[in-house]
Amino acid sequence: MPSSVIADYTYDDESETLFVRFRPSGRLYAYLEVLLETVAALDAATSKGRYFNARIRDAFAFVAIEPSDPISRP
Repeated sequence: MPSSVIADYTYDDESETLFVRFRPSGRLYAYLEVLLETVAALDAATSKGRYFNARIRDAFAFVAIEPSDPISRP
């Protein structure tokens, strides 16, 4: 998943939360009420950063999480 904007992401389908860590800052954000279909489209996107900016960034509420918190894989 090479991206110049997104370092890593994971999805918790139970809470419908998408966790995204950005580069180079390492900041971690939780995007709320994201449907699985949106995450599947992000997975399939040729450019993760471009898809994120167009379809997720301004479309979902989010919460900033401490940069040192690890992304836990469900």
